[in-house]
Amino acid sequence: MSQLAESTPSVDVSTWFTFRVGDTIKVHYRISEGSKTRIQPYQGLVIAMKGSSNTRTFTVRHIGQGGIGVERIFPVYGPNIVKVEIVKHGQTRQAKLYYLRGRVGKSALKVKDLKTKG
Repeated sequence: MSQLAESTPSVDVSTWFTFRVGDTIKVHYRISEGSKTRIQPYQGLVIAMKGSSNTRTFTVRHIGQGGIGVERIFPVYGPNIVKVEIVKHGQTRQAKLYYLRGRVGKSALKVKDLKTKG
């Protein structure tokens, strides 16, 4: 376990890790196909965050082609994550938004917008 603690990445992840459950984010991650590597964006709603310190993960859900929901789990300290952009902040009262799995269409991504003060 001590080797895992020592193998934290040298990249400062805390600068872009400011999103919460309910936010719509765009994750840019690196894909290796044979000898080629490319960066692919994945935009969706953060429905869960699990773990702590080095094993922390977050689940992003988006509605794919044909109205089918697709979920992907990303490790926070994964070496293949290039950057994370926050598209929209959302406000929720639950830590896990698994109830959105049963919804279809626009209601599957409906989360109350976070109102900014000012």
